[in-house]
Amino acid sequence: MVEVKKLHKNITIKGKVQGVGFRYSAKKMALSLGIMGFIKNIPNGDVYIEAEGSEIQLRNLIEWCYKGPSYACVEDIHIELADFKDFIFFEIIH
Repeated sequence: MVEVKKLHKNITIKGKVQGVGFRYSAKKMALSLGIMGFIKNIPNGDVYIEAEGSEIQLRNLIEWCYKGPSYACVEDIHIELADFKDFIFFEIIH
């Protein structure tokens, strides 16, 4: 059996992404994809995610982030590859 390499990506979503259920919808999507990590609002109005999973899992999450929930209006996304932290769950940080 081939072991799938897990990656860690830091994702910043810009636009109308706070106050529209983005964190809760993203958590639901992340869990359905088997992604671990966290999501939080940041003071400048963006949403920040640290996500760990396979390349395809992360690609699917990022693809979803470009749309977000129905009331969101995503303007841009910034993605960085980072060191793996081995998260054991996905949580919303308040």
